[in-house]
Amino acid sequence: MIIRNGEVYTENFCFEKKNIRIRKGILEEITGRELHPEDGEEAFDAEGLYVIPGLSDIHFHGAMGADLCDGSDEALSVMARYEKSVGVTNICPATMTLPIDRIADICRMAAAHPGSEDEAELMGINLEGPFISPDRVGAQAPEHVIKPDPEALSRILDAAGGLGRLITIAPEAEGALPVIQSFRDRIRFSIGHTAADYEQAVAGLDAGADHVTHLYNAMPPFSHRAPGVIGAAAERDGVMAELICDGVHVHASAVKAAFRLFGPERIVLISDSMRACGMPDGDYDLGGIPVVKKGKEARHEDGTLAGSVTNLYDCMVEAIRMGIAREDAVRAAAVNPPASIGLGGSYGIIAEGRRARLLLADRSWRLIRVIA
Repeated sequence: MIIRNGEVYTENFCFEKKNIRIRKGILEEITGRELHPEDGEEAFDAEGLYVIPGLSDIHFHGAMGADLCDGSDEALSVMARYEKSVGVTNICPATMTLPIDRIADICRMAAAHPGSEDEAELMGINLEGPFISPDRVGAQAPEHVIKPDPEALSRILDAAGGLGRLITIAPEAEGALPVIQSFRDRIRFSIGHTAADYEQAVAGLDAGADHVTHLYNAMPPFSHRAPGVIGAAAERDGVMAELICDGVHVHASAVKAAFRLFGPERIVLISDSMRACGMPDGDYDLGGIPVVKKGKEARHEDGTLAGSVTNLYDCMVEAIRMGIAREDAVRAAAVNPPASIGLGGSYGIIAEGRRARLLLADRSWRLIRVIA
């Protein structure tokens, strides 16, 4: 297949007019010169279109009525098919704060999931809990919160069969720092759902955490006398920060501030979507807790936001509408997410020799085609 005349998002994190040849699913040639189709080879004219890498969502719970915590192949397939259809070609779905045995069963199911050509590729599993603060549970179930436990974490990671990529932890919790130090070579730790102050966050980063779960949400705010997790993470090169750009969780001004504070190379756009994503308004659940979807919001009965109902591609477009440079928004949705979980060499790059995971979008960012 040849893609002609597209504005291609290159390894230089900018758009350049290029022609692409794909052969057997591999990006064989990316060039400024004209490419001619061979016998029977498809040639697609991408004049006026952006060509960007397939996106990677490393933090979402579900979509189209399905949730990873349903614990079934069918649910995971429903989610993965939807994600690929909206330009998210690689996924690392998240569990919730649940009993350890149930989390292990979910991980075991995901590790055995066969996948299919019409699904987004399963890159890993994100463990959002249960080692979080009972004071910052957000939309999670407080009765299942436990202190960081090395035996429990080992059981979960063994069940995940190498797919455990990221786990949220409250660094101030009793036992958190030794667990981070002991397991940081097996899984990446993300500070989140936490009441940590600046000093406690610094201790977590010193122990080996290098990620922040949905910046601003479920943590103390940043202030000039109490910079907290946000201040501690911002001053550490290499610490990546998730950001939900659904237009609900974080104000546009705070989104722009985060890009300035961390730099476009350290922001990871996520959707944090739940099963109501892609579905009509109505009653749903997240982690067994009732949730009502209305428009762009999903909330518990007490008004707490319960994840988002916006997919990652739409979050990226929303970030651009908020004033984030298109190059930076694409980087934060396609390049940074896999890099933040140790898979930067395999995903999110348009370069010769890489697998072809491409999205074609018009100048209004309407998704035209997914090639993966």
